[in-house]
Amino acid sequence: MIKQFFIISIIFSQFLVLLPLAFSSEKPPRAIGGFILGSDITDYPDIENSNFLKEVVIYDWHGFDKGIISYAICEKPGEIVRIKLKYSDSSKKYFDLLLDKYKEKYGDPSEWKGDSFGILHIWKWKFVDENENRVHLILQHNTRNPNENTGNMVKLYYPDNIIREQACFSKQCSQNINKATEEQLKQRAESNWTYLIPQ
Repeated sequence: MIKQFFIISIIFSQFLVLLPLAFSSEKPPRAIGGFILGSDITDYPDIENSNFLKEVVIYDWHGFDKGIISYAICEKPGEIVRIKLKYSDSSKKYFDLLLDKYKEKYGDPSEWKGDSFGILHIWKWKFVDENENRVHLILQHNTRNPNENTGNMVKLYYPDNIIREQACFSKQCSQNINKATEEQLKQRAESNWTYLIPQ
């Protein structure tokens, strides 16, 4: 008797869970803001790209687990402007060894960027190369900050070249907006519940 009651209870609870699906007259949503899941991004010619750098990812690379290489796409397409690599050895002991090696090669760091809690250890060196480019080098160890990769990481980048690419990209975006007709801009600004609620 108890067993039958238990089985009936399970069947009834499953029925209640599925009831809203069975009587829903709507298909699952696939679109919002005029964008449709599964459609091609080139179907929307009025949108602007937001990234002024492109990135490639590398794995298992000469003592590094992974890395991200960022390169320019606007003023100097293809120029590498930032390199971020995560060391295979994530230990604090290895970080201390790396720090000694960095100091041996480049002298004392220019500044400390870590936190006071001992969670994020960040040392930064600043240089100017033979072409008058500012070069920044960061060595970091992260024990548990969720906003950063844990373990040991090195970042090497041209700050001015990144700023240059961002400015070039912003200028291009402004020019593209200026090319849009008043009618196109007016259509893009229009809104109603079809755009605001998933369809």
